[in-house]
Amino acid sequence: MYPTSLTYSTHSWVSNPMEQYTPKTNMPTLWHDLTETQLFLLKKSNRHLKTLLSIGGWGAGSANLSSAASTPDRRARFASTSVYLMWNWGFDGVDIDWEFPYNEIDAANFVLLLKAIRDELDSYARNYTPGHRFLLSIAAPAAPHHYKKLYLNDMSRIVDQINLMAYDYTGSWDHISGHNANLFPYRRPVTRLNPDYTLEESFVTAINTDYAIRDYLGAGVPAEKIILGIPVFGRSFEDNLGIGGTFSGVGVGSWGEKGVWDYKALPKEGATIIVVQKKAEYVLGHGLGGSMFWEASADKQGDESLIRTSYRTLGSLETTENWLDYTNSSFDNIATNMGEDYV
Repeated sequence: MYPTSLTYSTHSWVSNPMEQYTPKTNMPTLWHDLTETQLFLLKKSNRHLKTLLSIGGWGAGSANLSSAASTPDRRARFASTSVYLMWNWGFDGVDIDWEFPYNEIDAANFVLLLKAIRDELDSYARNYTPGHRFLLSIAAPAAPHHYKKLYLNDMSRIVDQINLMAYDYTGSWDHISGHNANLFPYRRPVTRLNPDYTLEESFVTAINTDYAIRDYLGAGVPAEKIILGIPVFGRSFEDNLGIGGTFSGVGVGSWGEKGVWDYKALPKEGATIIVVQKKAEYVLGHGLGGSMFWEASADKQGDESLIRTSYRTLGSLETTENWLDYTNSSFDNIATNMGEDYV
């Protein structure tokens, strides 16, 4: 999605992802160089819009994070490189999207990595922007087998925001169809046929958002730091008789990954503004910090926009000001605060 197409009246934080992390140089690789210029111009025109450099992601994006977090020297280099890229490109913070720490060692190292980044951010602020706080966030799992490995309370003391990825609950990897992002359990019992031809009674969805949030809160994570993730996409199942039924294939999808359809291209009704209204009301009712969406380019325009619906239901945005003074940047357009020559 081009930044110029963002409706910034409905956005407070925007994360810009890296394409990959290169272990030999400890240097992330940016998706699109032009994006930074456009995002910085948006920051100038909307002082409440913060942009974050997001490192990690699904699959290859997180493949080297375990190694990067494994020793004090590697953590220090990762932190210094990340913060260097942040201020050199004019971002307001760093987001870590580690999908996912594999074991207790990874989980402990994740805390130490976040602490190293937080310390580096604070050191930069003391030296160049006294009194300003740069942001640190993480993308966090909603599946119990992932988040129960993490030191949630320790992490929450370090980061400013926890973006709960409350989606991808079922998909091509499952044996039966199910909901993509159900807020509560879907309790209809299902009889499934096991490979050994025995029958097993179970529920359709093993994951739901409410359970995850209750577990995060129970672990000591402050409610105001939890941001509820809402998908702007759906998943399809072929040769399927309905939720909880077996399926054969997932179809082509709308953009590349099989079985994944952007909200604006759904062949059948899936996510609706009513669903998003209910989730935004849940955010308000539980005192959570807000909502986030994956991802904006898949949304519809106007009154059918899921992002706009959430904004209207929540009623406001976080309004602390962004930072524009990066005079030590190696890029003239950033260092000079985007003069008129840079449009």
